[in-house]
Amino acid sequence: MGVLSEGLTQVLIPVAAFIGLGFALLQWFLVSKVRVSGNSGDYSGYKDRLIDGGEEGVDHLEVSIKVAEIQNAISVGATSFLFTEYKYLGIFTGVFSVLIFLFLGSVKGFSTESEPCTYNTGNICKPALANAFFTTIAFLLGAITSVLSGFLGMKIATYANARTTLEARKGVGKAFIVAFRSGAVMGFLLAANGLLILWVSINLFKLYYGDDWEGLYESITGYGLGGSSMALFGRVGGGIYTKAADVGADLVGKVERNIPEDDPRNPAVIADNVGDNVGDIAGMGSDLFGSYAESSCAALFVASISSFGTTHDYTAMSYPLIVSSMGIVVCLITTLFATDLFEIKHVSQIEPSLKRQLVISTVLMTAGIAMVSFFALPSEFTLYNFGTEKVVKNWHLFFCVSIGLWAGLVIGYTTEYYTSNAYSPVKDVADSCRTGAATNVIFGLALGYKSVIIPIFAIALAIYVSFSLAAMYGISVSALGMLSTISTGLAIDAYGPISDNAGGIAEMAGMSHEVRERTDALDAAGNTTAAIGKGFAIGSAALVSLALFGAFVSRAGIKTVDVLTPKVFIGLIVGAMLPYWFSAMTMKSVGSAALKMVEEVRRQFNTIPGLMEGRAKPDYATCVKISTDASLREMIPPGALVMLTPLIAGIFFGVETLAGVLAGSLVSGVQAGGNEHAKSLGPKGSDAHKAAVIGDTIGDPLKDTSGPSLNILIKLMAVESLVFAPFFATHGGLIFKLF
Repeated sequence: MGVLSEGLTQVLIPVAAFIGLGFALLQWFLVSKVRVSGNSGDYSGYKDRLIDGGEEGVDHLEVSIKVAEIQNAISVGATSFLFTEYKYLGIFTGVFSVLIFLFLGSVKGFSTESEPCTYNTGNICKPALANAFFTTIAFLLGAITSVLSGFLGMKIATYANARTTLEARKGVGKAFIVAFRSGAVMGFLLAANGLLILWVSINLFKLYYGDDWEGLYESITGYGLGGSSMALFGRVGGGIYTKAADVGADLVGKVERNIPEDDPRNPAVIADNVGDNVGDIAGMGSDLFGSYAESSCAALFVASISSFGTTHDYTAMSYPLIVSSMGIVVCLITTLFATDLFEIKHVSQIEPSLKRQLVISTVLMTAGIAMVSFFALPSEFTLYNFGTEKVVKNWHLFFCVSIGLWAGLVIGYTTEYYTSNAYSPVKDVADSCRTGAATNVIFGLALGYKSVIIPIFAIALAIYVSFSLAAMYGISVSALGMLSTISTGLAIDAYGPISDNAGGIAEMAGMSHEVRERTDALDAAGNTTAAIGKGFAIGSAALVSLALFGAFVSRAGIKTVDVLTPKVFIGLIVGAMLPYWFSAMTMKSVGSAALKMVEEVRRQFNTIPGLMEGRAKPDYATCVKISTDASLREMIPPGALVMLTPLIAGIFFGVETLAGVLAGSLVSGVQAGGNEHAKSLGPKGSDAHKAAVIGDTIGDPLKDTSGPSLNILIKLMAVESLVFAPFFATHGGLIFKLF
């Protein structure tokens, strides 16, 4: 047994979660002190005068009313899109819940009899029907938490964007703090919510399961499936929305009409800003929550069939949750460095301050992991290793979690090197714009492919070390290590779209050049940090998928996955093709939605008299509707591809072919998720600038729709296979049984 008692563990985990929630509320309260005046319904009307200080000679009231109006339009657009999306997702969740219950219930013919345990031989476990029921409940809880994470993130971002714009009038430091605090609200809410709901679920399920930990933690895997299935649709739907609006706004506005980005004359400008919130914020929130839930579920499942589970050592069993609890505390301290301990006085300090967050959280978390590993784990124990037992010491697990954590930092810094305009890769791409869009695209694609190399080596090293030390459990806690500082990672990530929106609002409200320059500087740093967030997401997805793959292989009773057997090899080839098929679907969806958007923006410029001169207002609502309708319609086929593949492979071809499909999709999906776009140099309106805009427009759907959705593809197929493993093992492989 470790030093921590079960009672203390039961107190520490929820306390950490409540600290995270409390800190998120405190940050939100501090952001809300910046007043936005206007008559948008949420605020106290015209009399509520704007902040003190700011620009000279500008009618404060007029500008602030404009800002409030724009903020309201963005908020209403984002909320209505998400509500419509959630209606579709509600129907899907209901249907899929019934599927889970029927498939898992039929494993033992809906019998209510208790049965011998699969791993803990000699003991009696609860019936398969109970597992079916509790897995369904866990699936619904995961789905609700995922949707909540995305929705709250979007609400906070649309609340903070105008406040960041207004604070930029006082200086870049003040604006940075508002944007970063708002990102922190989302980060801490998500980490604390995920942890708390998982902890409550385990304790409630325990009331029924008692000593049957095998069944308990197997049914908890539904939590990860719920989280990721919502994330997939959120990511794909949001990604199509944001890129349709972005491509439409950029091609007609910047290239054809020569007007600046976020110009209020551009009809797609509100849709573009709404897209930042539903794609980059709500989609990213659900995605990282899914990774967090799945890595926790994979680790808990493998532990439950190891000595932790058989000896009922609750503290050691809860090791993944204690690591996450420590992560919340570490991230809280880290956040103070950005908001309270160091003040930003100059534009050049923004990016270093954000990068410092990554380093500080990683260093502090390493010490935190050492403490947790020493106090929560016995000095020696055995872990399940594909039918054999592996003897492991507590310091082995310290190294497993730490290497995941540091691999995350390496991926973050590599991504930053390849996407920041401070380094040579982006400068080379910008330089290539002088000879037109074609060379720009060629350089940009080459850069994207090249940026995969170092992250893949980092992931490979993390996998080798953690598997050698602690088998599949090592890989799942390594993934958890990468995600342990999720609060800080998300704060940095959400900061990007909030700053981007703030810049858009400043441009639309007609604020001075100085304010716009400050918001541009915040936005430029935000673009890089958003890329770092995507790097973390794909890196953690690779580790999580492998951990889930290991859990699936264990659960399906496969002793080895032999690539030379035809059953496995056909799965491998098909699995490796899936990311390409999926990317093709999402790219085409963005293309067809953007086509409609371009036509609408052109139509408005050509038919509304006085629009280019600024005398008439464009029809923003039609563009918002085009993006909404297109994204909701187009998200269904890619989503269906991912959700149905494991079911079809498992039912018709059996668990071995499905194992091949998972391995193939993991290996090819991780590589493809690395594409990044380049940024532009040269005066706006010049040919070089237009070439950069075209390159940017081509790269956008790669980096914001296909790329980020691929990491959900590889995780979701693995967790779905794990949840349905008992059914596939019993009834799967129909085609091979017939022939």
